[in-house]
Amino acid sequence: MLIDADITIGPGVTGLLGPNGAGKTTLIGMILGLHRPDEGSLTVLGLEPATAGHQVRARVGYSPEHHRIPPDTRVADFVAHIAQVHGLPRRAAVNRASDALWHVGLGEERFRPLGTMSTGQRQRAKLAQAIVHDPSLVLLDEPTDGLDPLQRDDMLDLIRRMGTEFGMHVVLSSHLLEEVERVCDSVVILRDGRVAASGPIDEVRGVGTGVVVELVDGHDPVGAALLARGFRVERDGVRLVVQSPQHDADPDAAFDAVRDAVAAGRFAIRSLKARRTSLEDVFLADEAEVHA
Repeated sequence: MLIDADITIGPGVTGLLGPNGAGKTTLIGMILGLHRPDEGSLTVLGLEPATAGHQVRARVGYSPEHHRIPPDTRVADFVAHIAQVHGLPRRAAVNRASDALWHVGLGEERFRPLGTMSTGQRQRAKLAQAIVHDPSLVLLDEPTDGLDPLQRDDMLDLIRRMGTEFGMHVVLSSHLLEEVERVCDSVVILRDGRVAASGPIDEVRGVGTGVVVELVDGHDPVGAALLARGFRVERDGVRLVVQSPQHDADPDAAFDAVRDAVAAGRFAIRSLKARRTSLEDVFLADEAEVHA
């Protein structure tokens, strides 16, 4: 279930993050027109899935999380069949299936039955059928599930290429924060059916909103001087994490303030760099707020 969700998904690769039951599958189902929102509106590629589901699905590719694919069917026949389901004539479907399989690295394996393929190869086959009709939007549900580290790296590289070289809008549904940080331009974090955070990854992580300064000495007076100027300061060992006041959007404000405070006290700096927050930090902070 999704509650009061306000989401905009744009070009590139968007990560859809959240624990089991957060609403990821529900959102994908609504995008495909399989579920209707109880209220509000949902537009996909300028169409409403609830009333124009077949038109939406013609322009959307979908790779499900499950591996329930026909084991005795050759992968080329399977992908060509999906292309025909999307409206391609038989000959065009066969040609496009071959192209899609070469794109995902299964060109030389295209005549093998699906049941003889490894988990990584089946994931690639699902990816091929999702892009065979040249969709504008591709929905990938846990596409790295069951892959070893090398296969996972290859899959993530493929997904990144889809959002750049292929020019597709890609939604990557995952519970793995690291892989979303690696390949996605934007992120939507769901928790208990609500949107916990959304937007470009750098904005969600808070890149540019502060600095981390490692001092040789003077931690307390420097921290006090910054607090007096309205900055948020946290001490982490020999480092101070300094964030600008919420009303101050100047990305250089924290740098300038730290410089002035250190110079005024004649203290020594080991390092000064922009603060970077991981998606894990954002995710855990949202979880802490929920349980507070």
